[in-house]
Amino acid sequence: MTVVALMGMYAAASLALGFNQSTLLELQTGFAWMARNFVPTGGALANLTTILYQLWRTFVIAVAAAGIAGVMSLVIAVIGAQNIGVRNAGVTWLVRGCASILRNIPIIAWALILLFSFKQNELTGFLALFLMNLGFLTRAFLETIEDFDTNKFEALTATGANKLQAICQALLPEIAVPLVEWLLYMIENNVRDATLVGLLTGTGIGFLFDLYFKSLNYPAAGLVVLTLIVLVIGLELLSNQIERRMSA
Repeated sequence: MTVVALMGMYAAASLALGFNQSTLLELQTGFAWMARNFVPTGGALANLTTILYQLWRTFVIAVAAAGIAGVMSLVIAVIGAQNIGVRNAGVTWLVRGCASILRNIPIIAWALILLFSFKQNELTGFLALFLMNLGFLTRAFLETIEDFDTNKFEALTATGANKLQAICQALLPEIAVPLVEWLLYMIENNVRDATLVGLLTGTGIGFLFDLYFKSLNYPAAGLVVLTLIVLVIGLELLSNQIERRMSA
């Protein structure tokens, strides 16, 4: 029934958009052209230093946005959590509402909104990533904290520890692994999103890809994509190693 429903939705969408099914037969032609033109050549390697430099700048912005947003999100989530926060329904509602608004605005929309105020520079890209990260991580951290068993927290407060001491000694050690997992996921996601943001802000690896593509330097553009893939896969492997070490 699920397959039939999906096929029905596809057919309805195709009819509504006037999609010609015969174009699916031309996919192989497009992929063949891409394979011929976007394969890095020896000449494209002359641009490798420039590509790696811009890739490094993109990576730094992605890490900075996730790191700063992570610290702020943790503080906001602790304040808004129903089990250990201020325990005020209005505050919890406000935190959840702001987080939902921030994370549900697409990264491209953030970039376009900020572009008019901050122009084309790296600050615009950083702010777009930061605002989206702030909303996403606040919601993720909030749910993680509210799933936390408060027995240790309440035991420490009962012995005279203040709330900050109880948070540092009971809460953070218990939720450290999921917090780091969310943060690492956000960094990986930021690297991919920063490429799209760079197309609009004229910075980083996204701008370099756009420059090579529009100048018909397809092998160099293919090299940009290849280095980006290597970076993302490397980050994923590193994240897996860190998660295993922390879980051990």
